[in-house]
Amino acid sequence: MNSATLRDYRDRVLAQKTVWAAGAFDALSARYIEAAGFDAVMTSGFGVSASFLGLPDAELYTMTENLTVVRNVTAVTKIPVVADIDTAYGNAINAMRTIREFEGAGVAAVIMEDQVSPKRCPICVGGVEVVPIDEAVGKIRAAVAARSNPDMLIIARTDAATEEEAITRAKAYVAAGADVIQPISKCFSSIEGLRALRREAGVPLSLQILGWLEKKLTPAEIESVAGMATFALVPLMTAAKAMQENLAELARSRSTANLPRPVQSHDPFVEFIGFKEIEAHQLEYLPPVSGASRPAG
Repeated sequence: MNSATLRDYRDRVLAQKTVWAAGAFDALSARYIEAAGFDAVMTSGFGVSASFLGLPDAELYTMTENLTVVRNVTAVTKIPVVADIDTAYGNAINAMRTIREFEGAGVAAVIMEDQVSPKRCPICVGGVEVVPIDEAVGKIRAAVAARSNPDMLIIARTDAATEEEAITRAKAYVAAGADVIQPISKCFSSIEGLRALRREAGVPLSLQILGWLEKKLTPAEIESVAGMATFALVPLMTAAKAMQENLAELARSRSTANLPRPVQSHDPFVEFIGFKEIEAHQLEYLPPVSGASRPAG
């Protein structure tokens, strides 16, 4: 991503001109998110774990495995990419290397959470454990010190269980240098609570539109507090449901005649993923195959 795009993303988020994003789980889903017209793409830890490993979001994949997916995404998209880096894979010293690696991959922002490592996905378990606030503050300070380009945003996520603790941590994280605060959807239960968090933190929020936020909040209400709003799981769950239904019918009938979900046509898909460009490069740079002729012109 060029520096102007990175700066424009940062300016929009910090000015709370809400950047709308969707959660990618691989490079192909990221390309569809970009083609759909979203402002940005977020690589979802939940989605990466499910797609890359076929396993739950419990920080089972390594930093290197996550980085592989993120690099693939940044290589094929032009819109800003926001990377979910979980707990940054260790303590403050580990976080410094993590920040450098993901910044080097070309992301516009990282989301770093304050859970104990290895983390547990809060939408999948009854409760999670957060590190002491001074330890979390130290990790944010280390992350800020490690980044070389101040235009890359550091989004501090807190998995605090109560609104009071979330606000206390948010204020401390901003004081430590975090640019944006992201609460978990379980912690707050109303737009009034999110507005209080936004007011006390003094910076825009990053919201993942899940649970009650997805069902109860209007886009205008989200934009009243959020610098970034992400439909984190809709792409993954869309793909999962379509595959589940079509593959069940395919296994049952051994025929594509009555698939419950439509499938993408071959030619538009081939064009979408760039075969024409590859073919043009082959014609330009590779010697002709023996016995074959190149198209005229």
